[in-house]
Amino acid sequence: MNSLLQTESTAWVCNVPVGTVWTAPEKVRPVDAQGLAEHPNMNNWLQSMSWEDKQDLISSNRIQTQLLYGEPVLIEEVVDDWAKIVALWQPCQKDERGYPGWVHVSQLKEVGNLTELGYARVVQNKAQLWTENFKPLKVVPFNTMLPVKEVGDFIRLQTPDGDALIMTDAVEIVSAYNQSPNGSGLDIANLGAKFLDLPYLWAGMSSYGFDCSGLTYNLMKANGIIISRDAVDQVLDGNRVDPWSVDSWHIGDLLFFAHEEGKGKIHHVGVYYGNGLMLHAPKPGKSVEIIELARTKHEVELCAVRRFVEME
Repeated sequence: MNSLLQTESTAWVCNVPVGTVWTAPEKVRPVDAQGLAEHPNMNNWLQSMSWEDKQDLISSNRIQTQLLYGEPVLIEEVVDDWAKIVALWQPCQKDERGYPGWVHVSQLKEVGNLTELGYARVVQNKAQLWTENFKPLKVVPFNTMLPVKEVGDFIRLQTPDGDALIMTDAVEIVSAYNQSPNGSGLDIANLGAKFLDLPYLWAGMSSYGFDCSGLTYNLMKANGIIISRDAVDQVLDGNRVDPWSVDSWHIGDLLFFAHEEGKGKIHHVGVYYGNGLMLHAPKPGKSVEIIELARTKHEVELCAVRRFVEME
């Protein structure tokens, strides 16, 4: 067990393209085997789940969030083959250090701390990592961030699988995980449109599937703003905008929705797309879409608007 505890010179990171963070080890079902494997296949896992299986992720409170390849965690304890972790890059009220949950130990690996040259952030929907002799290594999703070792015709990266190469046009170099260049509200909305038709996945944090707040978190992160992971926490961030004055909303503002016609618990968030439109990841069985707010349940459930960047 102690072999998974951190040292000053190393960090524990996710060593699969997308690692799922579970509420508890016993929440895993047989249908989840593809997503839990040492070499998980996200597409196969998503395709193997019925609508009822995907809805059950919510109703049975099975999963919390997801980790991307190379994302660091704090390991609190190990029980059998499971690590109780905190996702350090995902702010949340549940734990001031980051997002808590359980990850199978096969999806974690210890690496040396390396940040001198910053990080390469994947800007494409998916990107190919190559071995040093140009063999395919892994396909990693949007917003994956890996430490840079050398910049040249290719970017040499430190990964949980050792040194790897990536095409320069697949990434942007940033000084730290939370230091991407600041984008505008228009940048946020335009980026969101690139994920249209991407299936909804509860707790999803990757370009294989987002949930509503996973989408807004990742759009903001790509534009230089780190916000909380969950909608109930995101509404506490940003600058308040009058939710009853649509003319004061800017493209890229976040719109929040609550049960009981806006008076209950916040349960949804989307991105204002201008002209009375919203871009959002709706619910299981649906995909990222742009809708008109008028005459929808969202119109009566609107409870808050928050601004994180200016429109232009």
